[in-house]
Amino acid sequence: MNKVKYLTRVVSGMHYDQFFKTVNEIHDINKKNKFLIFSDMVWCGIRYGAGYHDYKIFEFYNMKHKNRDTYVTRVRNKKIIMALNNQEFSDIIDKKNLFDKRFKKYLKREVIDIDETDLKEFKKFMKNKDVVFAKPFNLDSGRGIEKLNKKDFKDLEEMYDYIKSKNLRMIEEVIKQHKDMNKLYPNAVNCMRIVTLVDNGKPEIVYAVSKSGSGGHYLDNMGFEGICAPIDLKTGKIRGIGHSESGHTYVKHPDTNVKFEGFQIPMFKEAIELVKKAALEVPEIKYVGWDVFIGEDGPGIIEGNDYPDYTFWQLPEHTPDRIGLMPYYKTKIPKL
Repeated sequence: MNKVKYLTRVVSGMHYDQFFKTVNEIHDINKKNKFLIFSDMVWCGIRYGAGYHDYKIFEFYNMKHKNRDTYVTRVRNKKIIMALNNQEFSDIIDKKNLFDKRFKKYLKREVIDIDETDLKEFKKFMKNKDVVFAKPFNLDSGRGIEKLNKKDFKDLEEMYDYIKSKNLRMIEEVIKQHKDMNKLYPNAVNCMRIVTLVDNGKPEIVYAVSKSGSGGHYLDNMGFEGICAPIDLKTGKIRGIGHSESGHTYVKHPDTNVKFEGFQIPMFKEAIELVKKAALEVPEIKYVGWDVFIGEDGPGIIEGNDYPDYTFWQLPEHTPDRIGLMPYYKTKIPKL
């Protein structure tokens, strides 16, 4: 019955143009009959909770059942989140104003809430700053973020009014990242996504990936041509090649020519310890993806995500054995 309900929801809410576009794209790759591809995609939706995007990026068309069944998909990820995170407390993680207050000691940078800051306080905050980041408090994936330069405004009052008029809320000083992270890509703060899961009161690291900006963008988000690559949890070194949202893969960073494989993330152990401590701050939220930067004097947290991305670690280039993350989660949540 649950599968029937799922299929009904999928059919009613499906973006059919994208669905059939994906069918055609996969046909161009493997030349299989389009009806067979279509049928298999529908079956994967029913059997594994995989959307057409999952089917494409994980290359389900090249897998048998025993491998497909090890992957966390869109629907499975939702079940994991619902099992681990009490949604009544999700605003603490989701809304940047609440997050920054609760996790202030982990931020390692100055942050103000413009709605709680008058012009006099804003001028004091900006005294020794030329550039800041201004962020809405309830958007994700880098959406709505603006990099503001003081010299682009007549005065600080005009800058203050602009921020208020654009409904930008959290104003943050620019992070000075570690010199080694600058080597990877200097125009953005290259973060790590480190996912924690609290099991019986003990925080565990599910996975960690590096995220680097590219193409001149000042954000490392995948939607802004960011590149991700898996990190070995024992060594803190990148293992494998880089991968972009568009599906491009890179042995070396396209802007700096730095090789991904073997790149050492500085202060990685300190970053791991930081997120393990942060993971215990809100006991009702047991599953979080942390965006962590490495500053000149150590790691800090950019933000938390109580809907951690499930695709990063499971991309084909990062799972050569074609084994996804589902076996791990089943040890933590038997009812999955």
